[in-house]
Amino acid sequence: MTRLIKYAFLLSTALALAACNETLEDIAPKAERQLPARVVQTMKAKGMSKTSPVMMRIFKEEGKLEVWKAKTNGRYDIIASYDICKWSGQLGPKFTEGDRQAPEGFYTVRPGQMNPKSSYYLAFNIGFPNAYDQANGRTGKHLMVHGACSSAGCYSMTDEQISEIYAFARDSFKGGQREFQVQAFPFRMTAENMARYRSDPNYDFWKMLKEGYDHFELTKIPPKVDVCGKRYVFNREAVDGERLSPTAACPPMSQPESLLTAYRQYQAQYDIAFNKALKAQSTATRSETIAGHEEARLVADWSKRRARGEKVSRLPPNIPSPTAVAEAPQPASTPAVAATASAYTAEPASRLQNALEAVAGQPEQQQPAESTAAAVAPVPAEGVVPSPTARPDTSAERTASVPAPATGGQAPSLRRRIQNIFSR
Repeated sequence: MTRLIKYAFLLSTALALAACNETLEDIAPKAERQLPARVVQTMKAKGMSKTSPVMMRIFKEEGKLEVWKAKTNGRYDIIASYDICKWSGQLGPKFTEGDRQAPEGFYTVRPGQMNPKSSYYLAFNIGFPNAYDQANGRTGKHLMVHGACSSAGCYSMTDEQISEIYAFARDSFKGGQREFQVQAFPFRMTAENMARYRSDPNYDFWKMLKEGYDHFELTKIPPKVDVCGKRYVFNREAVDGERLSPTAACPPMSQPESLLTAYRQYQAQYDIAFNKALKAQSTATRSETIAGHEEARLVADWSKRRARGEKVSRLPPNIPSPTAVAEAPQPASTPAVAATASAYTAEPASRLQNALEAVAGQPEQQQPAESTAAAVAPVPAEGVVPSPTARPDTSAERTASVPAPATGGQAPSLRRRIQNIFSR
């Protein structure tokens, strides 16, 4: 009888083991789960290492979160695109705590902002309010990218998605990146989209963000971001080396001449497309947008009364967005574009090296050599959605206007990468 019991026990154990499909990867702590092998293979094919620097872009209207990684040549390429599960509020920035708005702007994430024990599976704090937000009196806290597909001012993903997004960030920190940039936009800042919202109260704010968006489109390197005069400034430094103050007026500033030249050309083409789009989109569909501080205060008050258990409307109050489209201005002439750009002094990149070393958010270091095989489209892992294909990809044309950095088996230093891109 004892022998039969032993046989039965061994048989049941064997069957249980045979039926168990879990691997060590499946039961690993959620914050330490590795990226799928096919994603790692795609990174290698694109000339990226697993621990190379990362940055992220968010587009509200399209509902996308993109992950970009640095290649061995110093420029960034997209490696994954995810459908945002939920984000709250409307198009437009966050103004005040309780307005339920998801932030827009340029934010910095450091290791201390990563939360492996989040109640929303995994999360990282995007860094709101940043220097720009604080200079403009904007308030709020604990604004995250997290899992659980639930949002009240955050960008919420599925648990599977945030597991991969978190892994991209974690691995970049392990590789020596000190911080990474999160760029949050209302929409892809094309001429057509900007024309749709030309009469929106947030238009001037979005136009300011667009300069940073454009710089990344031109260089494929996250822009150096500063704040002065309560405005964002990109890839600039004070001529006399003066430290910038978020609330004080901006001093005379300079940019690399090659970037100025490329941006003038880019802007001239944009002006043509923008004016054409204005004339063609008199009845274009627009998403709801927040109407500044006034509406933000109404929503914040609604949120407080709701939290106290008072009887409130099912949906937060809003001030209807304007629907009229401004009359199309006359196309800007080339001299006008040049005059705008010439407000900043062009200087050789040698005087900007120290400031521009912050562009990639990491100390100068050598990247490990990786395969430089021809780039292939990212192979979507489970939960990964390929980047949108509705709009033609003109990134190659935009990038061509800036000298390409030298390539090779060994990645150049950050200083050399910056010089190659911004030198005359």
